[in-house]
Amino acid sequence: MNPPHFLAALALAAASLPAAAVTIDGRIDATEWAQARHVTEFVRVQPIDGAEPALRTEAWLLATPEGLAVAFRAEQPPGVPRTTQRTRRDQGGALDRVNLMVDFDGDGRTGYDFMVTVAGGISDEVITSERNFNTDWDGDWHRAVQQDEQGWSVEMLVPWYVAPMARPDGGERTIGIYLDRVVGSTGERYGWPFISYQNPTFLSEFHKVRVPHYEQSLIAVTPYVVGVHDAVGGGSDFDAGADIFWKPNGQFQLSATLNPDFGQVESDDLVVNFGAVETFFGDKRPFFTENQGLFDVPFGAGNSRLLYTRRIGGPADDGSGAGDVTAAVKLNGSLGQVRYGLLAAIEGDEAGRDFYALRATRDFGDQDLGVMLSRVDRPFLDRVATVYSADHLWTPDPAWVVRTQAVASSVDQAGTRSDDVGAQLRIDHALGDGWRQQLYLLHLGDELQLNDIGYLDRNNFNYVRYELAKRRNGFAEGSAYSSWETRWAVSNRRNVQGTVIAEAAAINRSSDRRDGGSEFWEVAAWSSGHDDLITRGNGVLRVPEKLYASWERSRPRQGAWALKGWARVAGEGLDGAEGTGLELGIEPTLHLNDSLTLQATASVKHAPDWLLWRGGDRLGSFRADTARLGLNLQWQLGHRQELRVKFETIALDARLRQAWQVGPGGRPVPTNEPIPDFSLTNLGFQVRYRYELAPLSDLYVVYGRGGALIEDGSRPLAGLLGETTSLRDAEQLLIKLSYRFAN
Repeated sequence: MNPPHFLAALALAAASLPAAAVTIDGRIDATEWAQARHVTEFVRVQPIDGAEPALRTEAWLLATPEGLAVAFRAEQPPGVPRTTQRTRRDQGGALDRVNLMVDFDGDGRTGYDFMVTVAGGISDEVITSERNFNTDWDGDWHRAVQQDEQGWSVEMLVPWYVAPMARPDGGERTIGIYLDRVVGSTGERYGWPFISYQNPTFLSEFHKVRVPHYEQSLIAVTPYVVGVHDAVGGGSDFDAGADIFWKPNGQFQLSATLNPDFGQVESDDLVVNFGAVETFFGDKRPFFTENQGLFDVPFGAGNSRLLYTRRIGGPADDGSGAGDVTAAVKLNGSLGQVRYGLLAAIEGDEAGRDFYALRATRDFGDQDLGVMLSRVDRPFLDRVATVYSADHLWTPDPAWVVRTQAVASSVDQAGTRSDDVGAQLRIDHALGDGWRQQLYLLHLGDELQLNDIGYLDRNNFNYVRYELAKRRNGFAEGSAYSSWETRWAVSNRRNVQGTVIAEAAAINRSSDRRDGGSEFWEVAAWSSGHDDLITRGNGVLRVPEKLYASWERSRPRQGAWALKGWARVAGEGLDGAEGTGLELGIEPTLHLNDSLTLQATASVKHAPDWLLWRGGDRLGSFRADTARLGLNLQWQLGHRQELRVKFETIALDARLRQAWQVGPGGRPVPTNEPIPDFSLTNLGFQVRYRYELAPLSDLYVVYGRGGALIEDGSRPLAGLLGETTSLRDAEQLLIKLSYRFAN
């Protein structure tokens, strides 16, 4: 099919989708779907060439009073392998699957992805900033799958209450739709319309469809009870609370939680972090993931954002443990063309904090404007922090996307006030013929403070980056690759005082392979410069050049095995590129059957020159070795029960090479100060059983054990790994029961 002709066809006015009743059983009944819009114009979008699909895919769209109904028919005859393993919710991988993506307001601000695999596994995600997918959200929607010899069928029903929606003019609303199907054995993706999440614009390019305007009201109460037995500290604790969700119409919804349980049924990965930048963790707590897309406002590089919900209920200001959240409330809604959201949370203990965030956006066609205000009151620290933000999105045509944002913080602590600003500009431009470019400018004032409620990896920073990228498709049939994208980038980093942190250049390539797997490699070099974070405010250190290189390869399931491997080199110490270290890792997955998988992870790392802060203006160069072992078992006992066993351990041995002190002009000066060698062990172990009583209603039984130990002196890695199973800083048994009552 000729892509320009196809795009022209998509530009035709879409027919309205009429109402009808559909039984969601996976069987596409011709009578039920007789009035639906029938979509057959799927083309290949991965690789992005618009070619005719090798396997026929078709879909049906139907707006009903109960929700948006969608059906897929995926041709897959016996000669094409099917990935029939069962998966837990939100589990990714090379799987045969279909995706329904919906922008309920049609304005390109927020989308929702509903995915179903051939084996009935599901995932749901919120899409923001054009192509940022977040799996933390879990919605209440319906689906069913049926397989036969020649293929498989999926039916979905997404209720109108899953998301807040602006009230349309008249009796119809415009929604954005994107549909696709992925073939697990090859990695090919067939989509409608002809767009890709790999492009700078994705969400705003969804096909616009006019549908009847339906509204659904919903009130749901999810009480919970939880009991925890602490085998180390002794004693048991019982608690109860409830989550409340109320949506009287499409323009307003309220979520509230009373005495929320923030116990960990989802365990974080083990992390060893001796650096100056805080580790970022995602949030799986239901209250903070329910319709959170409006508040997902990135600012800065990497994971930086204005609202980081892990702050709420995080470590208390008095060091007594986690904060005790008494209650929290969240409003989402619309007034005319303005969408708004309000989040408030209160911690009830003596060191408790109060968190508030207000967000509003307005769509002006090819321009969008958003504002956000947050405030945190921290009485134990006598501190009040306020952050103001304004963001603007301009898409003059599909080839250009311009994003601008300005942020200001104002902090009053013990009578002393500190104010500063930050700003960023990101310009994406599609040049055609697979080429694109991006310019990114970032300024973070040296007194800009966002981390009372947000996440900012650093302040006092000026950053300029230019990237040129080229995508290539159309490889010969005998090639191992189906497509790749190569990126070239140059950047400059300085702090606000003008100190050069580094100038850098990098090249990387992301490839899709014909076996359904992927490959990635990157090479980057940093010039000599300065490290203004490592001493935590005790001087700026001059550092030599740095060299980085990495390679990753994943191969999907073939027979019983799937495999992932990686190699990384980095020279980050005072020896520069000459002190390059090496890390090797492998992650095999054994599919014992379609319901039971066993995944192992093993990696070793040698760093001949690892530079660490040792207090004040003191530093130490260490020769360090690290080993990481992990084992994960996942057993899907039907569609309602799940058993997961997660074991992870880390061992590190660091031997001092040289002690240093920051000298005049930031020059590292060798000293004879006795900085000891050290070793570290870390253990995380969890057994989790889950039984789904009903949608969003679960029984959890979780056993967890963990510990960490840092000691002076060098120890062999084998001995350290052998002793990790004896660590027992924490050991708990948790039982949690929650049940959702909805009307």
